[in-house]
Amino acid sequence: MSDSLTHVEARPAPSLQAHGITSGYGGVPVIRDVSISVGPREVVAVIGPNGAGKSTLLKSLVGILRLNSGRIVLGEDDVTGKPPEELARRGVGYVPQVNDIFEPLTVLENLEMGGYLLKPAQVKARVTEVGAVFPQLPPMLKRRADKLSGGERKMLAIARVLMLDPKVLILDEPTANLSPKLADSLLKEHVRRLAALGKAVLIVEQRARAALQVADWTSVLVSGSVRLEGPPTELLQREDFEELFLGAGTDLAASKDTNMEEA
Repeated sequence: MSDSLTHVEARPAPSLQAHGITSGYGGVPVIRDVSISVGPREVVAVIGPNGAGKSTLLKSLVGILRLNSGRIVLGEDDVTGKPPEELARRGVGYVPQVNDIFEPLTVLENLEMGGYLLKPAQVKARVTEVGAVFPQLPPMLKRRADKLSGGERKMLAIARVLMLDPKVLILDEPTANLSPKLADSLLKEHVRRLAALGKAVLIVEQRARAALQVADWTSVLVSGSVRLEGPPTELLQREDFEELFLGAGTDLAASKDTNMEEA
C-alpha cells in the first residue's frame, strides 16, 4: 500500500481506475494490490526502478494480462477481464514500448490501421484531425514507417492509437531510445497537449525526472507495489523519495543516455 501524504490535491473524477489489482505471468504475481487512477486532462506518471512491474501494470490495465485479483473500472463500468479489443472499443488507447507501428506500411496506412473500427469516411476525417495534433506527420503520409526517425516513429505510434479518439491514453516508455532533447520535447509538448485535449494520460517512464516535470500525479512502483504517490512537488520534498531509486538504474540514481537517436 502507498504511504499517505499530508496534502492531496483535488483530482478529476477517474476515467480509468484499478482497485487492488494483482497480476503477473504463469500465476506468479509481479504486481500486488496496486490501486491507481487517471482522469480527464490529467497526466499520471508511474515511475520506479527496473523490474518494479511498471509494464506489467499497464498490460494488466489494458487486458493483455489477466488479473489474479482486484478489479478495473472504466468510467462507471467494471471492465475486469475484458480483452484489449473490447477496451479499445470502449475508449482505451495503448501504445506499447516496442512493436508500436507497422514498419512495412506507410504513415497513412498505419493511421488507417489504427482506425480499423471506423467507417471509411470517418477514417479520412480522423487522419486530418490527428494530423492537426501532430503537424509533422501529414507531409510524411506516403513515407514508409521504417524510414522514420525515432521521434517520428513514436509520434506515429501515438497518432495511430488516437485514430479511435480514446478517452484514456496509456503510454509505455514513450521516450525509450530517444535522445534527451527529443524525449523532453515528446513529454513536454505532445503528452501535455494530449492532456489539454481532454485525454486521461497514464504514462510509464524510466526518465523519472522528466516525467515528474509533466505529471499532475505520480505513483512510485517498487517491487510490484505502490510505495509512494502524490503530486510530484510533494514527492520531491520527501526524504525517502530518492532512496527508493538508489542503485536502481533510473535517472534519479544516475543519468546515462548513450546510443540515443537525435532525429
